[in-house]
This record gives sequence, structure tokens and C-alpha cells, in this order.
Amino acid sequence: ELIKTVRTLQWDYESLIFLKLLNLRYFGVDRLLSRAVCPSFFHGAKRRKKARRCDYDLTMRATLLLLATLPILAQAPARNVILITADGLRWQEVFRGIDSQLMNEKAAHMAPDDDHAKSLRQALWDDSAEERRVRLLPFLWKQVAKQGVIFGNPDKGSPVEVTNGFRVSYPGYSEILTGRAQDAVIKGNDPIQNPTETVLEFLTRKLNMKSALFGSWDTFRWIGEHKPGTIALNAGYQKAIGSPRVEELNRVQFEALPPWPEVRHDYVTCELAIEYLKRVKPRMLYISLGETDDWAHSRRYDRVLETATYFDQCVENVWRAAQAMPQYRSKTAILLTSDHGRGATLDDWNGHGAKVEGANRIWMAMLGAGVPPLGEVSNRPEVKQRDVAPTILTLLGIDPKEYKGVEGRTIRLK
Repeated sequence: ELIKTVRTLQWDYESLIFLKLLNLRYFGVDRLLSRAVCPSFFHGAKRRKKARRCDYDLTMRATLLLLATLPILAQAPARNVILITADGLRWQEVFRGIDSQLMNEKAAHMAPDDDHAKSLRQALWDDSAEERRVRLLPFLWKQVAKQGVIFGNPDKGSPVEVTNGFRVSYPGYSEILTGRAQDAVIKGNDPIQNPTETVLEFLTRKLNMKSALFGSWDTFRWIGEHKPGTIALNAGYQKAIGSPRVEELNRVQFEALPPWPEVRHDYVTCELAIEYLKRVKPRMLYISLGETDDWAHSRRYDRVLETATYFDQCVENVWRAAQAMPQYRSKTAILLTSDHGRGATLDDWNGHGAKVEGANRIWMAMLGAGVPPLGEVSNRPEVKQRDVAPTILTLLGIDPKEYKGVEGRTIRLK
């Protein structure tokens, strides 16, 4: 069957050197490959001699190829990267779980006698901050943090900070995607085209690969690329193309409307991204969820908690979908973070900006190929938001210095 397959596909001689790299001699496959490529092996003495020479040559070429590519393999711990962000999800919820100040606050729709608030408190509260955070974000703490790494807990001397001075969404997302603050140009959330080539565009150009962005907030149409049409981009209320499942999601996004005209439900964004992942298989995928921020601005802490848990569920769904495909399994790194922090008091927990104390503090987590199991990092004060882009490049085997103007540096994973 193997011989028939090789001959049917008409693989050329050079391509089969990759198959010789596989350690399959114990199953006789190595011999069968030689027979497929050098079919004269079983026909006469002279032909057997030529076939042995053919097999030897094939093996030597495979060995030389392996030696030649070892430096490249060493530089590229991951073949794919998936970036997922939760807009304005505070480090306090990430590392401490449900907030003890807000969980009984009537102004945050968490009144003591409210049945919905009662059910949330019952499900999420525990005296231990470690247990509370697991209840709120189970996949993050049971899998990502255990098998990967998480930064951003100031209580343990590991803060992650933005470097832009505005501490709002567009400047934060731009810092994530370009590895630099652009305060002279990007001063707020106005929908202007990003003046800098994003890391998504750079990877598309550098590696001639597919990059895609799915965002709940429509302003990502301007944030995600400096030259429109460079990457696959779907943000806000936009139809997508694909399977019957995609058509169903197109209908849902225009019928199940949230309170905000510029932000669709995160569920639609995440599910569309998963469908695209399965169908197109991009090497770089960015998913931006937004409802954690919008519900906070509306002072709905109950919805903040629920959408934070959905973010965690989305991450798990994306990760499991990726691991189910050979193009991604054991070859993919996933990176999680936020665009800005928020206030820490009853008066400013729902806000952020240059004048809000603590809005500069975010968090970051990684899992997968090229990411060692460091767990929750302590005493590591140097991580910045601008480090995301160069870290992505390093994971994909690219020297961040090739990305012109980048100010961040690769996060030290030791």
C-alpha cells in the first residue's frame, strides 16, 4: 500500500529524503520506501547493485539535509502561534479570582439579595485566592499555568506593564502587535490606520505564510494592519465565508445583539476563528475578545465574571481544536494577555486611562511549543506589553531585530 501511494502521488526523488528522516526501520518501512523510489531493487543482480546505490544516496541526502536544517530547527521552537487577548481583564481577577470588594456591591449589579449574584458568589468564592482563580479561569490555571508559564502577579514581584502613556485599547493593542508604543500618533481609540506594519503583516511578508485576525471590536479593522488587505481580518459586525457553521454564526451575530454597536459577542468571534483555523490553517492567528471591557464600563461585574470565564472557555476550545490537527499538534504556542488594566477601588474598577492608578498593569501567559513549564513566575519585574511581538517572532525562529523599529525584547523563559 505504501509503494502504491508513493507512486500514485508521484513524489519526486528529492522529496522522499524527508521520509528517510523518519525512524521507521523497525517496521520495514525504510526498505519499502527504497523499493518505491528504486523499484529495480528486486530485479536482477546489476539492478540490485544500482538500487543499493540509490538507497545509499537517498539516505546520505537525508542525513545532509538533517545536518543542514538543525540550526533552523533549533531557532524555531514553534511552527504556529495563536495569540488571544481579553480586553481589560484585570490582573486582580486573573490572580485572585472574584473580587471580595465587588462581589457584594449593589452598584456593580452584585447586590447581596440578588439571586443571580448569589449564584455567582456560590460558584466562585473561596477563602483561598488560589482556589478562587481556578474557579473563575479553570483552563488557565489547571493547564496553561501548570504546563506553561504565567506572568503579571505584583503580589509575587512579577508585574507586566504597558509602556504607552494612554492605557486604553487601541494604544495597547498596537503595542502588542508592533512591539512599541506609538504615543505620538495613536493617542486614543479613534479609528485611524495603524502607521506601522504589524507583526501579523511582517510574518505574512517574511515567511509567505497565512496570518489572520478575528476581533469582537470593529476598530481592529484599523489596528490589525497598516496596509488594508495584507492579512485575513474579520472584526466587529462582519460576515465570514466558509461552512454551514459559519453561515449560522453570521446569522447569530446580527440577531443576538449586545448593547454596543461596535462590539459583537465574543462567542461569535471565537467560533468564527475556530472555523477558520480548521479550514484555512493559518500559522499565525490572533483572536481578540472584548466583552470583559465593555461590561466593566457598564459597571456589570456579574457580566465581567461570566465573560472572563467564557474567555477561558474560548482559550480551551481553540487549544483543543489546534491539538486535534497534525499541522498544530505539538507545534503550536499559544500566548494570552490583555490590552490594559483597570482601577482597583470601588470608584474606578470599571475605568482605565492615563489617570487611573493601576491601569498600566496587565498579565501574560504562554503554553505549548517552545514554552517550558515554569508555572507562576515570581520576582521577574522586567516584562512589558511591547515584548509580545518579539516573543512571537522568536518562537517562530525569527530574530526580532529583523522587525524594523521594534522596542520590546523576547521574554526570558528560564
